[in-house]
Amino acid sequence: MRRLRRRFTRPRVPYNDQQIADERELVKKYGLRRKRELWKAKTTLRRYRERARELIAEKSPAKEAVLLQKLVSQGMLAEGSTLDHVLGLTVEQLLNRRLQTVVFQGGMAKTMLQARQAIVHGKVLVHGRRITFPSYLVSVSDQGAIQSLFTAPGAAKPAAPAPAAAEPAEGEDA
Repeated sequence: MRRLRRRFTRPRVPYNDQQIADERELVKKYGLRRKRELWKAKTTLRRYRERARELIAEKSPAKEAVLLQKLVSQGMLAEGSTLDHVLGLTVEQLLNRRLQTVVFQGGMAKTMLQARQAIVHGKVLVHGRRITFPSYLVSVSDQGAIQSLFTAPGAAKPAAPAPAAAEPAEGEDA
């Protein structure tokens, strides 16, 4: 039987004015629906950092390489990073790897909320597969394989395929 683990933790101090303001700013900037999504991202980041601290103490190069390779393939770290770089990760770096943010930054939608709606409605494909949750973490290999099945008014239009060799119309001399 699968043992489920809670995917987020709430703030320890629920009514801290500065924390509420910071969270509200991030929710607005990244088009999140609820603060719970932000808390999930913070928890994921916290687990990566905990793992890095354990590996620093353990000094296991093989396990270090696995964690670093995972974060490099997700696009959160540059190639050749160390465990110290893992400790320096921010929640914004994690939120920038969400499908919703990548679709918006790729010019497929005018706003974050429009990107979210397109994803939820199934208008975005990754490697030909329909992904319908905006929190999907886009890896580096997935970055170029995102396709949009919609055109947002005012958003950047996808490049049209080059036309085949034009044949002369009837009645025209070539």
